[in-house]
Amino acid sequence: MGQPQPDMGGMKLKVARTLKWNVIDKVASQLLYALTGLILANMLSPAEFGVVGAILVFQAFASLFVDSGFSYALIQRKSPTDLDYSTVLWFNMGMAGVVYVGLWFAAPWIMTLFKDAPEELVPLSRVMFLTFILNGSAIVQTNRLMKRMDVKMVAVSNSLGLFAGAIVGIGLALLGYGAWALVWQAVAVAAVKSGVLWLTGKWVPMLRFSWRALKSFLGVGMGMAMTSFLNTLFQNIYSYFIGNKVGVTSLGYYTQADKWSKMGISSLSAVITSSFLPVLAEYQDDAKKFASATAKMNRFTSYLLFPAMGMLILMAEPIFHTLFGTKWDASVALFQLLLVRGIFTVLTQLYANYVLALGRAKLNVHIELLRDGIALLAIFITLPYIALAPAMDITLGVRIFIMGQVVASAVAWIVTLFIAARLSRRSWSEYLTDSLPYMMLTVLILVPMWYESRLISAAWVLCLVQGVTGIVLYMLANKMLGSKIQSDAIAYFMHRGKKKSELR
Repeated sequence: MGQPQPDMGGMKLKVARTLKWNVIDKVASQLLYALTGLILANMLSPAEFGVVGAILVFQAFASLFVDSGFSYALIQRKSPTDLDYSTVLWFNMGMAGVVYVGLWFAAPWIMTLFKDAPEELVPLSRVMFLTFILNGSAIVQTNRLMKRMDVKMVAVSNSLGLFAGAIVGIGLALLGYGAWALVWQAVAVAAVKSGVLWLTGKWVPMLRFSWRALKSFLGVGMGMAMTSFLNTLFQNIYSYFIGNKVGVTSLGYYTQADKWSKMGISSLSAVITSSFLPVLAEYQDDAKKFASATAKMNRFTSYLLFPAMGMLILMAEPIFHTLFGTKWDASVALFQLLLVRGIFTVLTQLYANYVLALGRAKLNVHIELLRDGIALLAIFITLPYIALAPAMDITLGVRIFIMGQVVASAVAWIVTLFIAARLSRRSWSEYLTDSLPYMMLTVLILVPMWYESRLISAAWVLCLVQGVTGIVLYMLANKMLGSKIQSDAIAYFMHRGKKKSELR
């Protein structure tokens, strides 16, 4: 008799349920986050957002030290014990306490790092830093649920936390508490999320700590911690330099531009990674199929990426005017530049996935280090100009600073392109040919959209007309040219919809 077979039907059901709640979590979280951000952006000043943005630079690194990569190690371990979970929890809490005490005393020094920062930054930061303690307490609970593929309560806790944060933040903003509204909003989100997970997690930690268990996580944990450190560094270094050299008001304008640009770019990158990487991995031993798959994925990514980014860049001003009036006009050009950088970022990530799918993880680390090195070079070249802020154009220097990052991202894209092309046995010109038709179509649809901006003055009307024009013209043009990518994409989504209805 053979070994008992796994319950594939049960596994499929778990995967389907996990996928459903992950989608619900992402959609609900993004909607709540965007709506709350929209309301608060209309109620608070750029300087108030800038003060909190300065605090978030240190908050991000504190969170890294609290976790130290051990959460990834727990997920990777096949069968972690209660002692493993308890050890990681007590380590996280111990680190959180040490880091919090350190940052409490460092708060006055942190204030001196940012130009024109108010003295209020000190008490604001001391309260804000409570969030990484609260979030750290929920890491193990979250990991246990993810390990069991039971992410319903993770999604529920995220949504409840964001909802509570919205009530607290908007309520305090209405009462005139300024930057404190943003700080207590963050604390409320973390407290409610953590509280829900502890109340529903049905797990009580052991009053034990094992150095042996902790050491067993070091290999995976420290590697992931180093990767996370580099990512966090380059996500926050721009905020630090802007706040340090220019001031918290300009940092506030940058924070808004960065936040709204990232929503689209991060979502697109996540979709590409989750959708393409598993397929590519299946073809890694078949050079012909792998090359064919990369060509199709290049075209599909370009089909979505160029019109989405192109339309957002052109429509940036009416979008901001519709959402915020003229209050955040200084953010518009920064938003556009960050979207341009986002084009190169998405393509670079796509090509890096090709390298990863071929099992060249070490090479991918080298690519990441190269990208970071190019970004650092651009920072040092443009940093002397960052403080240029004439009265009529206070973000001039910041734009020059971000332009440097656009160029750095373009160079990183070129380098990654050549590496990916060589490994996938396709020429770099073939990669460019994959994208060129969609670039040209995007330029063509932007022409009538630009002309509409000369004729329509009302911002919300212009947004509506330009959006409809761009989408309709782009899809019609692809249909007329017989775009297989578009027909395949439509068929794919229709098929998924059909499969969902069959599962009911």
